[in-house]
Amino acid sequence: MTVLDQQKPAPASLRLKMRPSLLVPIAAVAFAAAVGLALIAAIGVSVPDAIEAFIDGTIGSPYALAASLNRACVFALVGFGFVLANRANLTNVGGEGQIAVGGLAATAVALYGHVADLPLGLAFMLPMLAAVVAGALWGALAAVLKVKSGTNEVISTLLLSFIGVWLLYWCVQSPALLRKPMTSSATLPESLEIPEATQLPLLTGDYGFPVHIGLPLTLLIALVVGVLLAKTIFGVRLRAVGLNPVAAHRAGISYAKTVIFALAGAGALGGLSGALMLLGEQHTLKDGFSSGYGFDGLVAGLLSRGSIPGVIAASLLFGFMRSGGINMEMVAAVPTALVVVIQGLIVITLAGAALFIEKWERRA
Repeated sequence: MTVLDQQKPAPASLRLKMRPSLLVPIAAVAFAAAVGLALIAAIGVSVPDAIEAFIDGTIGSPYALAASLNRACVFALVGFGFVLANRANLTNVGGEGQIAVGGLAATAVALYGHVADLPLGLAFMLPMLAAVVAGALWGALAAVLKVKSGTNEVISTLLLSFIGVWLLYWCVQSPALLRKPMTSSATLPESLEIPEATQLPLLTGDYGFPVHIGLPLTLLIALVVGVLLAKTIFGVRLRAVGLNPVAAHRAGISYAKTVIFALAGAGALGGLSGALMLLGEQHTLKDGFSSGYGFDGLVAGLLSRGSIPGVIAASLLFGFMRSGGINMEMVAAVPTALVVVIQGLIVITLAGAALFIEKWERRA
């Protein structure tokens, strides 16, 4: 064998087998799932029944599949916002509050904005726009705090989440705000149902498969955010500020404007996800409306390692996990706490897999 033969690169098929970027996450999920099934068996629940319930809750019917996809859209939008802010070395953990204020704004406009009779889809577009503006303002508030007083955005976005959730709670509890008229002591603390015209249209028109237009909208936003980060001057500015704010300032890039743009953009996507939940599925604003979706979207963004396709993959995983976990609880009597533990195991193993891949790539 000559020296030139020794220096030839390995065949593409061999290089593909050597790359752990695909195999390691799959192995991590499989390991976490195996541990979860062992825990289910340990508490005396039939493992085959639990698996069957999980499958039925995710892809067992067109309705279950649609519910999983709709949930994944919400997680993905929050995840896109996390990636957008993180490109500027900012950490947006306020998805829960941004979902809350987005849902709140969408409800207010849908119910009291006199939009139900508007043509050309404006009946649902304007509530969505209101949710985007509300989420953007919520994110921009954290940005202003960081720029003006140096407040860490992790702390401010997290605390603003609590404020947003309690603001929603106040609105649905107060008859002077969004709570529906109380006809008896049994009237639930929730808003009126939004008009049918303000609800998101279904892609198929079939309520047995209720995937709404949030799915193509989410895919379009994924494309826009991906192009924005990779192909535009805004993406370059975000990365420059994230890598070295001082050098970016000397190059003429405004640190304040970039931070506000990044966190407001992340907030806008979080607000839009709240609108998808309200206009697309729930149709009634109530306490607990956000259902922890903001934190699942945050984890999807964290696990993606800055990749938009990675956000989509993680969001699909969490969407199916959420649907399957709910059905396991209802059908197979798997405790809610155990479902959360299994989800946490999968997150931890995926995070460990991402760390392993990063170290492997550095050595390569």
